[in-house]
Amino acid sequence: MIETNKKDAMQKVYNKLIRDKIPEIIINDGEEPEIRKLSQKEFKIELKKKVLEEAKELLEAESREEILNEIVDIQELLAWLAKEFKISSYSLRSKKLKKNKERGSFAKKLFLIKTKLSKVRK
Repeated sequence: MIETNKKDAMQKVYNKLIRDKIPEIIINDGEEPEIRKLSQKEFKIELKKKVLEEAKELLEAESREEILNEIVDIQELLAWLAKEFKISSYSLRSKKLKKNKERGSFAKKLFLIKTKLSKVRK
């Protein structure tokens, strides 16, 4: 967000995807939103950017409620991405099971520190 002072009126520049009711909330807070509707191509790009934004917020979240809010935001964005890229819930489940079988899940809570070249290469 960038704040600028233009003709003595404070402006906040966001340039990001927002939820549908945000313009209404902004108006109720006494501000005037400037919005536009994204093309399908732009929407897909902005969905990806928004996942990254929410993931960063999740990283900073501390309370259970903050974490819950960020997980909900990320899940909704992922659902929209799946819809926009025509990925079925069956495909998602199938890919998850395949990856878990081939590479494992995160149940063991492993953390890779480093690797080094061993004498015997497989």
